[in-house]
Amino acid sequence: MRKSVKIGLAVSAIAIAVAFTKPAEKYFDIAKSLDIFSTLFKEVNAFYVDEVDPKKLVDTGIAGMLQSLDPYTDYIPEEDLESFSIQTTGQYAGIGALIGIVNNKAVITNPYYGFPAQQAGLHVGDEFISLNGKNVQGKSTSEISAMLKGKAKTELDVVVKRYGQKEDLKFKIQREKIKITNVVYQGLVDGSIGYIKLDDFTPGAGKEVEQAVVSLKAKGAKKIMLDLRDNPGGLLHEAVNIVNVFIPKGLEVVSTKGKVQEWNKTYNTLNEPIDTEIPLVVLTSQGSASASEIVAGALQDYDRAVLIGQKTFGKGLVQTTRQLSYNAQLKVTTAKYYIPSGRCIQALDYAHRKSDGTVVRFADSLKTEFKTKHGRKVYDGGGLDPDYPVKNELVSPAVIELINSGLVFEYASKYCGEHLPVPATMQNFKLSDGEYQKFAVWLKEQKFNYESDLDKQVNKLITTTKSEHYYDELQGALKELKEKVASNHNSDLTRFKREFSSALEQQIAFHYRLDAGEAEISLDRDAEILEAKKVLADVAGYKKTLSAK
Repeated sequence: MRKSVKIGLAVSAIAIAVAFTKPAEKYFDIAKSLDIFSTLFKEVNAFYVDEVDPKKLVDTGIAGMLQSLDPYTDYIPEEDLESFSIQTTGQYAGIGALIGIVNNKAVITNPYYGFPAQQAGLHVGDEFISLNGKNVQGKSTSEISAMLKGKAKTELDVVVKRYGQKEDLKFKIQREKIKITNVVYQGLVDGSIGYIKLDDFTPGAGKEVEQAVVSLKAKGAKKIMLDLRDNPGGLLHEAVNIVNVFIPKGLEVVSTKGKVQEWNKTYNTLNEPIDTEIPLVVLTSQGSASASEIVAGALQDYDRAVLIGQKTFGKGLVQTTRQLSYNAQLKVTTAKYYIPSGRCIQALDYAHRKSDGTVVRFADSLKTEFKTKHGRKVYDGGGLDPDYPVKNELVSPAVIELINSGLVFEYASKYCGEHLPVPATMQNFKLSDGEYQKFAVWLKEQKFNYESDLDKQVNKLITTTKSEHYYDELQGALKELKEKVASNHNSDLTRFKREFSSALEQQIAFHYRLDAGEAEISLDRDAEILEAKKVLADVAGYKKTLSAK
């Protein structure tokens, strides 16, 4: 394996060195470097003491080379093309369900609404027992996923175990072409605010947002809230289409600039908009990236919307897919994108790494000031700054560990299996004190435990005292301290009741009603949504925010 790493580093060094040479020298260096790599590979393959896997060796070399660039430039071998296609197009043939491993059980984590799995009656939390008569317990998600996929119109026998049911449940499901929805929820908030939750930018995203706006306006929406939180982005032209819903035809949304000048392009709105006047709020988070930032940034630059939430991720890079030999592909960063004010919001400077290889953020002192359409100050080099910042509520390590353990998910499956029928809405759902006590008792039965930062510091202190020969003198005090910290865990279910309850309620809402349930339960308790309601209610303040400062 160390030989493989060395090859990767060698190729990386070659790539970096070649990039800074003159054209004539560059072509010679390319040929020379490839020849060296080829002969080196042959020698390692022929004479290394153990047998080597040629494909694995080369893949490691490729990974090492690309790792020196940025995390978005990626090699996609033929065997990974299907999953890559699903990520970029949102299309495949199967039953329409996400699966995951929860406490060593393969379960359904999201049966997409309106597709075969959900229509057949499969629920979140159902554990796979067999597929077409073959036992799948203990198999990996990739193995099960491969069995679930197949040609459209073919049938699949599915057997699952569900909380609250004594016998396994059997389903006969017909596979269909699956097109993952971009708009996962739309609805009215307080009767006059249209809320749209956009999770992806796969083909059709612009049309889905357009239809949502039209539908919500028909139902009485006088204002719009577009939720892009934790949306990692996707297709650039779909970002343009979404912006076009709210701004006039013929305006620039984004431009791309890279090394290959003929690839540089400016993307303008091509269609007549749906509404250029309706008050608009865009919700952002640290997980809003790429195409999400193009939408939010363009609407901010044209003073068409106010941004509420947290500073966005800061991905100002554009990737292009290039065909390679043997049906492999290269997803390579070819350009940076610039939104209408002229700013590029890329936060990490991959071109100037530290000597240890780490990447740094663009320094505040190097950021440039730009102006929006109405003269408001905005800045490049670090994501988008919201007009109304909302601090992320700090979540205790106990809650994070509990969620990561899968126990919240599992109890939600248990709760929903025992409490039927499914509620018509989750907006006012709240666990009673009695139900929370049942959860607390169940959690203790599962022997949930976790190591907090304080635990780690105490253990580190004990290790240090031992290494410095103070342990014998401090043993009593350290033991007492460790016991006190441990005893705190016993009261965590009381101390963090509000946080535990909220996490469980959200998971139960999703189990019952999928994305709709998760959105419904957030409408009256989500900090960003509450702030957006407040901003949209203050008409004068909203207009003032969008004017020059």
